[in-house]
Amino acid sequence: MRLRNLRMIWASAISTSSELESSIEECVNSIKSKLGSAPVDLAIIFVSPHFSEKYSELPALISQRLPFVHLIGCSGGGIVGGGKEIEHAPALSITAAILPGVRVETFYKRQASMPKLDTSPKVWEEWIGIKKTLNPQFVILADPQTLHADHLLMGMDYAYPQSVKIGGLASGSGVGGTNVLFLDQTIYYEGVCGVAFSGNIILDTIVAQGCRPIGEPFQVTKCDQNLLIEVNHRPVISYLRDLIETLSPEDQLRLQQSLFIGIVMDPLKPSLSQGDFLIRNIMGLDAKKETLVLGAMLREGQTLQFHLRDSKASEEDLENVISKYIVGGPPEKLKGALLFSCLGRGAHLYGKPDHDTHIFQKNLGSIPIGGFFCSGEIGPIGSTTYLHGYTSSFALFRTPTP
Repeated sequence: MRLRNLRMIWASAISTSSELESSIEECVNSIKSKLGSAPVDLAIIFVSPHFSEKYSELPALISQRLPFVHLIGCSGGGIVGGGKEIEHAPALSITAAILPGVRVETFYKRQASMPKLDTSPKVWEEWIGIKKTLNPQFVILADPQTLHADHLLMGMDYAYPQSVKIGGLASGSGVGGTNVLFLDQTIYYEGVCGVAFSGNIILDTIVAQGCRPIGEPFQVTKCDQNLLIEVNHRPVISYLRDLIETLSPEDQLRLQQSLFIGIVMDPLKPSLSQGDFLIRNIMGLDAKKETLVLGAMLREGQTLQFHLRDSKASEEDLENVISKYIVGGPPEKLKGALLFSCLGRGAHLYGKPDHDTHIFQKNLGSIPIGGFFCSGEIGPIGSTTYLHGYTSSFALFRTPTP
């Protein structure tokens, strides 16, 4: 724990130079102009695969110019930093923090050593290597090709039920060959790395799933694992056909490519709105058997609702969840943020760059924010942590209210 400074400070910078050394210099100069020249407690880096041949050099090159106590990061198919979202172009972002009174611990693990799901919480805690009694809050970066992220999150929820877990799955391997993870001075091409914060810091989350509900909520009355058979005591396909008839021509067209299912997370909530559902894919349809295959396990009695995803719905959902966050607590002590956004969002979805970053800063001010476009996003819905798709998950760092 370091008490060198009296207040938490964050800074974020991004460079689009095609030369790695120039990118590092540009980012570090910007960071130092805000934080000074003393070592930072944490540097968070995200890099596009255009620099894949120099991945191994990156931690050392940064430490020569920006001394750090800890470093974490990964490759990304798109890079966020300094209020910008750079896609399909060379980019490096560095987000750095001075964290007085904060304990910062890092960890790295491989799939081969991951405990089984039926082992005790203590086994998972010992595997991660972070004490539960510290009330740690986690940022997690994992390689989707070599690690079962769903199992990791279930195990961590089991071991640390009160802790926040947020992050993303490394991306960019389609361009550069393989994903990479950075932890302190070492690089890895598999597994998971993470950083745990405890002490004088609060980690909040905003998870925008980018969908809007259509029709009305309904109950599962017959299912088999992830097979949805009947809702409200009628075949689900029959129910869906009737729902389609009530939609506008535009939504009927969208439904052919962007239909999802929403699972109500709090069945006791008297009224439902966007943000009250866990959004999951519809994996397949059997018109003959009148069933749907969903990307989630089901049980009878659950409340579901069909959802559509498009740019307008995604924007409205993001505005909505940010508004809820602002109402829930004043953001004046918010110091820094990270964005873990799906590769399917960004300019591909909205037709313009910097969309989610712009909305975030429009509502919360010019908070330093870094991040990347992920192969999957990690974030909580209710009290459970999930691996998402098409989501923007924000980690928000603030000081405790006196």
